[in-house]
Amino acid sequence: MPEIIMANRAPVLAFARLTPGDRVRFVSPASTPDREACLARAAVLEAWGLRVDFGPHAFAEHGWYAGTDDQRLDDLNQAFRDPEIRAIFATRGGRGSYRIADRLDFDAIRRDPKPLIGFSDITALHMSLLDRLGLCGIHGALYGDGEGQDEPDNSAVLRQILFGSEEITYEAREAEATHGLTTSGQATGPLIGGNMETLATMAGWALPPLEGAILLLEAVDCMPGLTDRTLTLLTKGGHLDGIAGVAVGQFTLKSPEKAAKIVKLVGDYLRPLGIPILGGLPFGHGKRPLSVLLGTMATLDAEAGTLRVSA
Repeated sequence: MPEIIMANRAPVLAFARLTPGDRVRFVSPASTPDREACLARAAVLEAWGLRVDFGPHAFAEHGWYAGTDDQRLDDLNQAFRDPEIRAIFATRGGRGSYRIADRLDFDAIRRDPKPLIGFSDITALHMSLLDRLGLCGIHGALYGDGEGQDEPDNSAVLRQILFGSEEITYEAREAEATHGLTTSGQATGPLIGGNMETLATMAGWALPPLEGAILLLEAVDCMPGLTDRTLTLLTKGGHLDGIAGVAVGQFTLKSPEKAAKIVKLVGDYLRPLGIPILGGLPFGHGKRPLSVLLGTMATLDAEAGTLRVSA
């Protein structure tokens, strides 16, 4: 494996773990969520002993977004500035986080770091926070079915990340289409990444240095052209140069029968890097996805089929 040189990256900025009685807030930096599902998920957090409230524009509608850019940004910044709020949950992804990712109150966040929990379009905010501050975030959400019920396995993992301080080991799933990308070898580095299309959106202005990192990739509605263009941008832009390994999560498709072709396309870009790749990881938009901490050190073992993520 080639020598890995760590980039000049912001030092890791860790958040304090939660304790019962802490207040957390739901905000909508992207699209408008379903109100009843959010209320049901808030009830799950309250059962954990947390106090839950909502940003003023959490259920607003403005075109494709939950409020105007300024409204969504203000809700997010107020949550970061409020010393009573100890964690911030994005109600959903969708679209729009990238429009405000460079306007966060980074000074306030540096003074009082707290976790942002979200995925999909929320990857834009995670990358901006890692790029500017090195702030660890949580790729994931408090998932629910159509009636807002929490998914037990993910609920347990998310609770451990928020309240605990132990390393978590994730196992690859052979049933995932991306499992076939797995190579061999081990790699250790900070886990950075998320939704692949959103990562490409951030390239050149808010994507943190990836040298020496384990790159997390997951994708939704993987159309061939979009997947090809996204990976072309990341590759030709030099953003994959020097990464230590790739942790590939769920790639969901509108046409599952095309999964093999999409996975081969992804492999055409990743395999020439000559680094350990572990596919089939339970992160993304597929079935029974799990939450994972970003920005902290992780060890990928392609042969064992595991990804160990430090607290």
